[in-house]
Amino acid sequence: MKKDKKTYKILVLSDLKNSTVPTVKGAVSLAKMINGHISFFHVKQPTDIVGTENQLSANRVINEEQYAVTKKIHKILKPICEEHEMIINPTFSFGNVKKEIGKHIKEHQPDIIVLGKRKSKMFSFIGDGITNHVLKEHKGVVLISANSNALQPLTNISIAAINGVENGSSLDFSDDLLAHSQEPFKVFKIIKKSSKFKETPIDSNKRSFEYVFEHGDNTIKNLSKYITKNNINLLLVDRLKKGSKSNSNLMESDINAVINNLNVSLLIAGNGNTNL
Repeated sequence: MKKDKKTYKILVLSDLKNSTVPTVKGAVSLAKMINGHISFFHVKQPTDIVGTENQLSANRVINEEQYAVTKKIHKILKPICEEHEMIINPTFSFGNVKKEIGKHIKEHQPDIIVLGKRKSKMFSFIGDGITNHVLKEHKGVVLISANSNALQPLTNISIAAINGVENGSSLDFSDDLLAHSQEPFKVFKIIKKSSKFKETPIDSNKRSFEYVFEHGDNTIKNLSKYITKNNINLLLVDRLKKGSKSNSNLMESDINAVINNLNVSLLIAGNGNTNL
């Protein structure tokens, strides 16, 4: 490891449910590729555990829960850390989930935040609206880790991009990612007008391909088919800046549809800051 190479701060936010293990492994995979340091954060609402007005009883319940949560986090992280020789620093707090997450982000300033994907709703990994909340609070990169076909440490990945993240150019660690990717790199574009689907090489040696889809009711369905067909397990997504349009006219509704419906890990670029 080069001494002058940047170390990226990666923060895993977890509800300690079934998606936690693949989410942490996805973070480890990313950390191995880009030289990252991982921390782990969990929030527990006091109302979930305290059902008494007696202060002494409440404190006792909180202490017991603190021990139980610490033990559970340790049980999840220890085998992953040992297997992949990775140090992960865990913390957790009691309080309002959104407020505690916002406070933690502000205090620790992570470069990348990693979230797990729920089977039913993407925007509900720790209560309703948390992923949306994180995307608003955090201007850097966000990795939403899929449960199936998830990123695995020390395993080459297949990367594609959708509208505006060609060759990962909006990420300052794109070269590290592409060094671990399978060829060719693919770019999916959704445009307002097109006669039909097109597949076109976008560089002279044909190591990258562009797939163009016309915007419509079946766009995401067709895109999902090609992602599955090409075994993509990491999709790079740009954030639309307020009041601006991408070159290929990607709409905000398309971004939401991609996040909610595609069963693939999503690496969402920072909002207006190409260098994290």
